[in-house]
Amino acid sequence: MNAAISPLLEAKNLRCSRGGRVLFGGLSFILPVGGILQIIGANGSGKTSLINILCGLLSSDGGSLFWRQKNTRRYVEEYRNDIAYVGHKDGIKSELTPLENLQCAAAMCDDVAISPQQALEQWGAPIAAVPCRTLSAGQRRRVALSRLWLSNARLWLLDEPLTALDADGQQQLSDMAVAHTSNGGGVIMSTHQRPRWPMSPQILELVSP
Repeated sequence: MNAAISPLLEAKNLRCSRGGRVLFGGLSFILPVGGILQIIGANGSGKTSLINILCGLLSSDGGSLFWRQKNTRRYVEEYRNDIAYVGHKDGIKSELTPLENLQCAAAMCDDVAISPQQALEQWGAPIAAVPCRTLSAGQRRRVALSRLWLSNARLWLLDEPLTALDADGQQQLSDMAVAHTSNGGGVIMSTHQRPRWPMSPQILELVSP
């Protein structure tokens, strides 16, 4: 298969149920190299659960995931080392400064691409030496998303990343994602909103059975 169009991530027949209710079943998709997949659906349809399955925070009830045509159950570390995840919550320490938060994230990153300060500057996040609890919701979101710049991870997994971002921030995230995919990466994002993409992304709509 041509590397330029080969799958980056492939899901086959994923199934997930919570509290006795099936969120989705028989779910399959292919994210190609350089692709963007936007997950949409009503509240409770399983968007966050799917993102959590893809990043390994949650086990599926069935089905398989293949990272660059390798089963992720057999190549767990290889897969985890190649993903960057930002959840619905910011995942930052409120008592630490933005730079301290990024320094902690960098310490846990196997392959640091740029410095924590450069990552904050790339995203336009505040670098002021003040605790993150004093920042606005939009500023905290920028700090959280700055983690994407730290590593060379090929796959970005983003759960409602547009939360609390203004129009400029949403456009910047769209530009970031496009730049990432143009370098051979991939982006999977769950969101109620529709970013302004320069191209049409792949859409995956979840509808509970």
